[in-house]
Amino acid sequence: MTPDELVERLAATAFEEVPAVVSRASGEHTAKEVADSDLFDADEDVHLRYGEHAGLSFAVMYGAWWGQFDEPARVSAGGAHVFQVKFEEDNGKPVPPFFEYYHDEVLACSFNLHLDGSWGYDGIDGDPTVATRVTAAIAEAGLPVAGREGYTGKEDDEQMRRTLLGILGRLFDLSLPQGRILQGSLATATLTT
Repeated sequence: MTPDELVERLAATAFEEVPAVVSRASGEHTAKEVADSDLFDADEDVHLRYGEHAGLSFAVMYGAWWGQFDEPARVSAGGAHVFQVKFEEDNGKPVPPFFEYYHDEVLACSFNLHLDGSWGYDGIDGDPTVATRVTAAIAEAGLPVAGREGYTGKEDDEQMRRTLLGILGRLFDLSLPQGRILQGSLATATLTT
């Protein structure tokens, strides 16, 4: 799927069953610009910085809580592979990041990236074939998992997240342009109701 198609599919699932209006008039922006409340209204709107890297379309969302998106599996319609990493840094609660993988409107894999038993984590959810591959890769890396031997509850969450993202990148052949995302300008779309 192209980056523009990804934006349209995300817009169709935004704001809990109210399709979003997509505006691409804002052009290209950096992460710092999109986070600037004088330039972008992150309280009311959703902003997507998006692009393509190594044949993979990607989008970085700013603004709305990811729970406002209805049926994220729909983004993967037609056989698309959709991978999401959800961070909720502004929540005020210690919400762990979540990873989700959908294929053809079916949840293939989902779990909390701290592997710590919080927020409903009880192992790798999804298609048993995919979940088994992910579980095996985590075990092979020697990561401590809540409820298993070696887990102390005092693990370094950031290191855990980085290690897991590396494992997922290798397992699913995923790569994103970190420099472009963090410092560069990307096409930017605004979703409104």
